[in-house]
Amino acid sequence: MTSDHTKILEEIKAADDRLHAKFGEKLRVNYDLDRTLVSFQANKTKNGHRWYKYKEGFSSDLVRYVIRRFALDSGRILDPFAGCGAALFTASELGVDSVGIELLPSSAEIIEVRQILRMAEASQMAERIRRFRESLIWQRPGESKNFPHIRITRGAFPLQTEVELGRYLYEVERVNEESLRRILFFATLCILEDVSYTRKDGQYLRWDYRSGRRVGKKPFHKGTIKSFTPAICAKLDQIAGDIYGDQLRFADLFGEQRSGEVQLLKGSCLDILPTLENESFDGIITSPPYCNRYDYTRTYALELAMMGIGEEEIRALRQAMLSCTVENREKADLGKKTDLVRLSNSTKAFESQELLGLILKYLDLCRNEGLLNNNGIPRMVRNYFKELTVVIFECARLLKPGARFVMVNDNVRYQGIHIPVDLILSEIAQRAGFDTQVIWALPIGKGNSSQQMRIHGREELRKCVYVWSRQKETNHAAKSETC
Repeated sequence: MTSDHTKILEEIKAADDRLHAKFGEKLRVNYDLDRTLVSFQANKTKNGHRWYKYKEGFSSDLVRYVIRRFALDSGRILDPFAGCGAALFTASELGVDSVGIELLPSSAEIIEVRQILRMAEASQMAERIRRFRESLIWQRPGESKNFPHIRITRGAFPLQTEVELGRYLYEVERVNEESLRRILFFATLCILEDVSYTRKDGQYLRWDYRSGRRVGKKPFHKGTIKSFTPAICAKLDQIAGDIYGDQLRFADLFGEQRSGEVQLLKGSCLDILPTLENESFDGIITSPPYCNRYDYTRTYALELAMMGIGEEEIRALRQAMLSCTVENREKADLGKKTDLVRLSNSTKAFESQELLGLILKYLDLCRNEGLLNNNGIPRMVRNYFKELTVVIFECARLLKPGARFVMVNDNVRYQGIHIPVDLILSEIAQRAGFDTQVIWALPIGKGNSSQQMRIHGREELRKCVYVWSRQKETNHAAKSETC
C-alpha cells in the first residue's frame, strides 16, 4: 500500500467517524423488519403481488407497516421508482391515492395490467381467462409468432417451449378484446424465467448448462425448467382465482371502502419529477436501484425482448435509468427540466459531501493504479449519488411540510471501502430541506461478494430504511417558483 493510499484511507476513516457521530443517534435497529419485508419474499403469498416475481421490489407488508406507523391513511403518496407497483397497489387497498413513476417498459406493463384486472368485473374476467386457458388453442397446429429475440436472449428456451410460446403469442394477438389480450400476454411475462434456461442474478442472466452456453467457470444448474403449457395454465388459473377471490375478500372485510386511485407516469423520474406540482404529496415510499452494478436491462432482457424492445432501445433505457451499472455514462442532460436554482443547490450539496468526495478520490486512485476489477466503478458511484441528489431535491419540493420520505436502500462496498449510502444520502437530504427522523437498520445486514471477502475480509453491511421528514420551513431557494 502506497503512502497516497494510507493517507486517503485515514481521511476516509476520519470523515466516516464524523458522519456516524452526526447521525449516530438516528441509527436504530428495528426488530419489526427483516429481509423478507424489504424484498419480494413476503409477496410470494399475496394476491396480485405474487403473479410476477419482481425480486428487486419490497413487500406490500412493508408498505402497510409504513402507512400505519406514520398514519398515512389519506391524501396521496408518490413512488418515483415504482417497479411493479407494490407501494401503489398496497396504498390503494388502504384507501390512499398514489402516483408511480417507472422507466422500465416491462414493469410499467405489469402495473397497467394489474390496473386493468382490479378495475374489471372480476367474475366475468376470470371466466374469460379460464375459457382461453381451457381451450388450449395454442397446442393445435397453426400459425406461429417468432419470439423477438435480442442477442442476449437467443437460445433461452428449449425447442419445444419456443414452439408452444410462439403459437401462444400468435393466438393471443388474435384475441379481439384488448384488456383480455393484455392479461394473457402479461401471464406470459410472469413465466418466462420459469420456462427458460436463464435465472435472474443481479448483474446479468445466469444460463443453465443445458442451454449449451458456457458462462462462468462452473456449470450452473437451475433445477427444474418448467414446460410451457403447464406453466401458463397454472399462471392463468392463479390470476383468475386471485382476482375473483380478492373481490369476495374485500367485499366481506371492507364493504364499500374506497380504493385509492393509482396513476402511472411512464419514463425517467429525473424528467418527470420536475413537472409535478409543488407540495402535492403527503408521503413518499420508494426504493431506488442500489449502487450495486445490477443491470435491470439485462436481468429483464427476456421480458423486454418479448415486448419488442430492441437492442438500441435497451441501450437507451440503460443510459436513462439511475446510474447503477458500470456502463452508465454521465447524463449530459441531467436536470434539463429542473429549475436552475434548485439544480445549482443540488449540485452544491453533492459536491460538498465530504466523505463521498474522499471515497471518489480513493476509487479514482485505485482505477489509475489498475486495482479495480472494472474501471467504470468510480464513474458509476459518482453519477449514482449526483443523480439521486437531484431526485431528493425534487422530492423535497413535492412533499407537503412535515410529510415523510421513506426509502429502502443498501450500503455497498468497493475495493474494501464501505460506502454508507444511508448516511451520505441523509446528509444530502438535510441540505434539500429534510430532517432525518430515523434510519432503521435491519437486525441482520448483508454480506459482501465472494471477491470482496477473499481480498478484503468479511464485513457486514447495513441494510436500511430511511425516514426523512420535510422541514416545516424550507429554504425557498431550493424550490421552483415556476411550477
